[in-house]
Amino acid sequence: MTEKTILLANPRGFCAGVDRAISIVERALEEFGAPIYVRHEVVHNKFVVDNLRDKGAVFIEDLADVPEGATLIYSAHGVSKAVQDEAEARGFRVFDATCPLVTKVHKEVARLDEQGYQIIMIGHKGHPEVEGTMGQLPEGTMLLVETVDDVAGLEVRNPDKLSHVSQTTLSVDETKDIIEALRARFPNIRSPHKEDICYATTNRQEAVKTLASECDIVIVVGSPNSSNSNRLREVAAQRGIDSYMVDNAGYLKPEWFEGKRKVGVTAGASAPEVLVQEVVSAIQSWGHDTVCEGEGVEESIVFVLPKALRK
Repeated sequence: MTEKTILLANPRGFCAGVDRAISIVERALEEFGAPIYVRHEVVHNKFVVDNLRDKGAVFIEDLADVPEGATLIYSAHGVSKAVQDEAEARGFRVFDATCPLVTKVHKEVARLDEQGYQIIMIGHKGHPEVEGTMGQLPEGTMLLVETVDDVAGLEVRNPDKLSHVSQTTLSVDETKDIIEALRARFPNIRSPHKEDICYATTNRQEAVKTLASECDIVIVVGSPNSSNSNRLREVAAQRGIDSYMVDNAGYLKPEWFEGKRKVGVTAGASAPEVLVQEVVSAIQSWGHDTVCEGEGVEESIVFVLPKALRK
């Protein structure tokens, strides 16, 4: 009888930016006590958010819901200048849990704007990271493209004074096609010195490509509103194998695994390892008893906490 195995992607799960964002909320709760207000879900994972809520974090979208003198934390996705200005005007104690790689894009936007470039953002409309990045400049200043087809409809001020930036959690391959379309239409468009797609997104997508080449099915652990988790499932699906995204083990269906010899499992950058292990246990109970760790890039990046929250 052929052995049924589970292959775990490496790297998977939490990245340095997510680790830092969660630690900022936990340390603020320890330091200042509950409630601590967080603008938007600190990271896009239901388990993480529910856990922090149980400890006393209050997740809000509108700063009007934050009482005077409270402590406010910005989510890992970043916020617009308007949100920052309002928080300052209302005198909140603010900690910024924006991922440093997103902050890097914000600084790039400010620099390009100062140099007179019109900026095109590659990203998904309505995603908090996109709203935060586009909100670094006055409304209507930046242009958004979501697909290759959007490039044809762009109306720009000056085709020779254009630049582009990207949402950090997109699919590397998808972004490449959009950038090629932008360069074909605007040959003088300026690209960032270094790719905006974050190291963790790239590493997890590469690991999933390896899984998809070796497995019959891929399971991605991640919440539905997690951009990078959705991209991982898409990357696997594009390689022609069954792929599913689940928030936790309760969403798995035994029939998915019938006739499948090798199951690949990974997790989005905001999904904790405890959920991965629960998924693995459930799949093991249906007969895939051998678990192997895949080889992959070792990640050693750590982002420091704000000074006031360091122990």
